[in-house]
Amino acid sequence: MIILRLDRMMADRKMSLNELSERVGVSNVNLSKMKTGKVSAIRFSTLDAICRVLDCQPGDILEYQPGEQPEE
Repeated sequence: MIILRLDRMMADRKMSLNELSERVGVSNVNLSKMKTGKVSAIRFSTLDAICRVLDCQPGDILEYQPGEQPEE
C-alpha cells in the first residue's frame, strides 16, 4: 500500500494548505484529498510541482507499506 505523507511535509515546512494550493496551482479540494490519503492516483506533473514548492523528493511524500490493499 502506498501512503501519502503530504501532511507531514507541509508541517515540516510550516506551509498551509491554502499556500501550497496557490503555489502549486492545484485546488484546495484536491490537495486536501492528497493530504488525507483519499486519492488513488497522482499525476507526475502534480508531484513535480509539490516537490518543487516543498523542496523535497517524491520519497519524502510517498511511502510504501507492505500489507493489504485499501478498499476502493
